[in-house]
Amino acid sequence: MIHQTAIVDPGAQIDENVTIGPFALVGKNTRIGSGTVIGSHAVIDPYVVIGPDCQIFHYASIGAPPQSLKFQGEETWVKIGRGSIIREFVTIHRGTSFGGGVTELGEESFLMAYTHVAHDCKIGRNVVMANNATLAGHITIGDHATIGGLVAIHQFVRIGDYAFVGGKSAVVKDVPPYVIASGDRAALHGLNSVGLKRHGFSQETILQLKKTYRIVFRIGITINEAIERVKAEVEQIPEVVGFIEFLQASSRGVTR
Repeated sequence: MIHQTAIVDPGAQIDENVTIGPFALVGKNTRIGSGTVIGSHAVIDPYVVIGPDCQIFHYASIGAPPQSLKFQGEETWVKIGRGSIIREFVTIHRGTSFGGGVTELGEESFLMAYTHVAHDCKIGRNVVMANNATLAGHITIGDHATIGGLVAIHQFVRIGDYAFVGGKSAVVKDVPPYVIASGDRAALHGLNSVGLKRHGFSQETILQLKKTYRIVFRIGITINEAIERVKAEVEQIPEVVGFIEFLQASSRGVTR
């Protein structure tokens, strides 16, 4: 169902049961999956792949060239996973050749109005970004993370799985998985216990993560010392192992 006022390039690949609203623009070299709805006045630029059953609301802009002075018009992409919801005035920019070439949004993620995703960001599954949350380039967001409204995240920062970043925060260092961070500049405020319970984590898993958090952030030792103590004193369940691996892989430093 393509409205008569929509402009769809003949080179676009449109699956069955796609709806494209009035005055929407779909460029060449795009692919739109079955069941997806494109709202009125939305702009889908070239080199965009949108999975099935997505909702793209009016005035969203997906696939515009990255805001990078080094970008030379090369072929780079935006990829959006199945079942994602992208609300009004959201902007998602293409990747760059020097940053991996792809900006990705995982399945069943929810981007509220006016959020911005810059070039080469990698957003996991079931991520929620509240209104006016903004990502600079090369950011990685883990699965099931929540980014509050008016949050600004610095280039190359990583946000771990199931982390919660409170509204109006400025994040300049990595935020580990399973924790709460907020403030300008962001600081940690404990384990995201409520979120973990809502996602079905067991009491035993939450207990082991609390032990890990206390050793790493509450007793005043270095990260390397804390990692060794966690390995010696905490049960090495997958969540604890993943927490430690996240710390070890940090290049920007970890929010404390």
